[in-house]
Amino acid sequence: VGELLAADAAHTAAAPAHGRLSDRELEVLRLLASGRTVKETAEQLGLSAKTVSTYRARLLEKLALRSTADLIRYALQRGLA
Repeated sequence: VGELLAADAAHTAAAPAHGRLSDRELEVLRLLASGRTVKETAEQLGLSAKTVSTYRARLLEKLALRSTADLIRYALQRGLA
């Protein structure tokens, strides 16, 4: 049982942080990383700017990042944008 738990923990640690994102969060990340503003992203997705801002805040929290620039850098380094 201990070996299974250790293997599961190692697998979880090796998994990319963006693997935990919802499809919509990933979509917002990709649009923001491609240079779109919150307003442009909202218009493209048919959402309010407030909703996209909420997604952005969730992305920052889930990925343990601090700014939109960090989000862009994260996405670019991982080939998400």
